[in-house]
Amino acid sequence: MDTHGIDRIIDKHHGEPSSLIQVLLEIQSENHWLPREALELVAERLKVPMSRIRHIATFYKAFSLVPKGRHEVHVCMGTACHVRGAPRILDKLVDLTGLQPGETDLDLKFTLETVNCLGCCALGPVMVINGKTHGKLSPAAAAEVMKAYE
Repeated sequence: MDTHGIDRIIDKHHGEPSSLIQVLLEIQSENHWLPREALELVAERLKVPMSRIRHIATFYKAFSLVPKGRHEVHVCMGTACHVRGAPRILDKLVDLTGLQPGETDLDLKFTLETVNCLGCCALGPVMVINGKTHGKLSPAAAAEVMKAYE
């Protein structure tokens, strides 16, 4: 993300320090992570200490200080999904992508994550890719869903 993009986001929020979290969310959404240069510019423009920005960026799971893939794959490992086969879904995705949970491929195409609950237990096992929920999955169905994102 260039300086102009960050300036645009900050200007949209009138440079208000109270808009810090929203500004960071928008940078994260466009960039898939929060680069240090972006955080430095936000600190300068919003007049917020870098220590506060880093605290927020590390506290909320929505933020990442390392690059993420264009496609973020979240596999629910909550109780309902677990008993319905989530570990098999995760194993299939590990086999397909070569990634372990928490990893991003070198092409920045996929990031694989596990979560404790996605709040749609009746659809278990569930995975969410780029915010789209895919439920009642089998390992084969999960592999088919992944093909759509290649």
